[in-house]
Amino acid sequence: MKKNKKREFQSSELVKSFARIHGFEHKLIAFEIKDFLEDYLDESLFSEIRSVNIEDKCIIIRIDSPILKHDFQMRKSFYLKKFQDKFGEAQFSDIRIV
Repeated sequence: MKKNKKREFQSSELVKSFARIHGFEHKLIAFEIKDFLEDYLDESLFSEIRSVNIEDKCIIIRIDSPILKHDFQMRKSFYLKKFQDKFGEAQFSDIRIV
């Protein structure tokens, strides 16, 4: 059974237009990326992800675990392709794992 998302408000057009007006629409996309990772990764692995942000067309993922960090580095192109397919190729050009 799938649990309800905590951030269902994101689909609201009002929230999206408010974010666009005030310049934080990238943060909404970062929340969607984090939700994707939560669904994709095991719960114990997902708990190692500290934050997801977007700066200058670059997705920045902060990870506590060195092993998970290495795994993300190895599969960087896979994740970039997934995010570009979902949000558009023009949105992101790189992923940085820190």
